[in-house]
Amino acid sequence: MIHALRYLYFLVIVRPVILIVIGLNVRRPNRLPKQGPAVVIANHNSHLDTMVLMTLLGMNRLKDVHPVAAADHFLRNPLMAWFSTKIIGIIPLDREVKGARRDPLAGICEALRQDKILILFPEGSRGSPEQRDEFKTGIAHIAKRFPEIGFTPVFMHGLGRSLPKGEGILVPFFCDVSVGQPIHWTGKKDSFMQQIHETMNRLESELNIPRWEATP
Repeated sequence: MIHALRYLYFLVIVRPVILIVIGLNVRRPNRLPKQGPAVVIANHNSHLDTMVLMTLLGMNRLKDVHPVAAADHFLRNPLMAWFSTKIIGIIPLDREVKGARRDPLAGICEALRQDKILILFPEGSRGSPEQRDEFKTGIAHIAKRFPEIGFTPVFMHGLGRSLPKGEGILVPFFCDVSVGQPIHWTGKKDSFMQQIHETMNRLESELNIPRWEATP
């Protein structure tokens, strides 16, 4: 029953909104993972980011796709927790790990062992519209544990205008998406993060974003 509800939600509501109301221009969608285990990493400006990536991954992969999202936000009440985990299919991540006795990456690791495709936003939270913040190094800890898994970088532009943080009204604004080659663990955190940073810069630059709204 839950699987059917999740499928219908994305088929009837999410896909029409993303493909018709907003619209997508995607470069190299063939680079997105066809199966798991895999990780998609992207910049984060809007709740629509997750919906776009899940739409691009397609309905035939929906059962294996899970966004990683902040537990303190998406589990803050029973109704949202049910919708987030059962319909969107999030894997909750505890952002406050100081003093914690359990592994904060346990849910992520278990999903990868089950051959899932995860969506991660390494900035940690939605930033200012169309401004990319520095990626946090948590993804390096995942890559170190799973050096055989590719991290597919995706840069998205436009969704920070459609539904920015703090806004509840959707404004149609075309979304440009650029997909890079999967990146694997380099053996060191600094070089891994540097490779991701450089790749995201290249993906952003090829979209020809107007100077006035480009990342500083």
